Amino acid sequence: MDPRFINTIPSLRYDDDKCDDEYAFVKALCMSGGDGANSYSANSRLQKKVLSMAKPVLVRNTEEMMMNLDFPTYIKVAELGCSSGQNSFLAIFEIINTINVLCQHVNKNSPEIDCCLNDLPENDFNTTFKFVPFFNKELMITNKSSCFVYGAPGSFYSRLFSRNSLHLIHSSYALHWLSKVPEKLENNKGNLYITSSSPQSAYKAYLNQFQKDFTMFLRLRSEEIVSNGRMVLNFIGRNTLNDPLYRDCCHFWTLLSNSLRDLVFEGLVSESKLDAFNMPFYDPNVQELKEVIQKEGSFEINELESHGFDLGHYYEEDDFEAGRNEANGIRAVSEPMLIAHFGEEIIDTLFDKYAYHVTQHANCRNKTTVSLVVSLTKK
Repeated sequence: MDPRFINTIPSLRYDDDKCDDEYAFVKALCMSGGDGANSYSANSRLQKKVLSMAKPVLVRNTEEMMMNLDFPTYIKVAELGCSSGQNSFLAIFEIINTINVLCQHVNKNSPEIDCCLNDLPENDFNTTFKFVPFFNKELMITNKSSCFVYGAPGSFYSRLFSRNSLHLIHSSYALHWLSKVPEKLENNKGNLYITSSSPQSAYKAYLNQFQKDFTMFLRLRSEEIVSNGRMVLNFIGRNTLNDPLYRDCCHFWTLLSNSLRDLVFEGLVSESKLDAFNMPFYDPNVQELKEVIQKEGSFEINELESHGFDLGHYYEEDDFEAGRNEANGIRAVSEPMLIAHFGEEIIDTLFDKYAYHVTQHANCRNKTTVSLVVSLTKK
């Protein structure tokens, strides 16, 4: 589930030279396509678990949306940052099922539903669309619904839909991806993201970019969604409030930084190449998220929840298998960017290193990463 930067968006474009050179890898920000062993489709169990944890919020907001809009005969739903594979349909299935159960309960006819799957054009929509027949078959068995699935390619940092056309928007594990790498990160050498050794200027640059991007997202969605329409958004966030630089020792980008530094030490990657690589990513805390929503002003916050985050370890008791699971998951979401910047030949070695580092921190209990689920109503 991943928004990637498109350099044709006028308000969010880089300097052309920088885009073609220093930050060219940002244009490759997509999940690994296909259904092979290293694909996102085969390595997105964490994302599936997150969708399961957020299900009660999604169900409540779907029900409230239907009642507040007095059971319309037509509903348009958008899944933003859908990525590829079966996970693309999980939230949509819950939305449709919730609508049909509620309509049956109150003796109303079920509406016709348009479901729009959004990601950028480079996303592997083909793998996703292969599951549409199975999705429709399951709907017919369980709900007998009239549902129509469409692709909606484009950046969600731009307008995607006509005005006042959407009733419900869902996005999971997409909005922590930024539209671009923040500027002025020259003093964050050796780190591909924020760590305790980063300067305060790095945190401020990342926070500023997140505030700009999320404000833009809210403003655009407020134009597309009907009054009293709903959004349910799921982020990777953090639970630290006092020290904005602190990330735990087993933070996934910290481990990837450590793995890349191993390759620098072994002469497989140049130090300058590592210094030039920074993730277009930000993990907001609850307060930062609230402040952007309240300042932008188009939406009311219905609820904001925080859940645990444990990439890989909840599947296996064995540390080695847990390390390999986490390495595969991070590889699936970062490999295209890493190849664009470092080349393909280091990837297998890099994620062997990554799996090893995970096992070294298997007993870490002071984790800062959480999943944040926020539901919003259009004013």
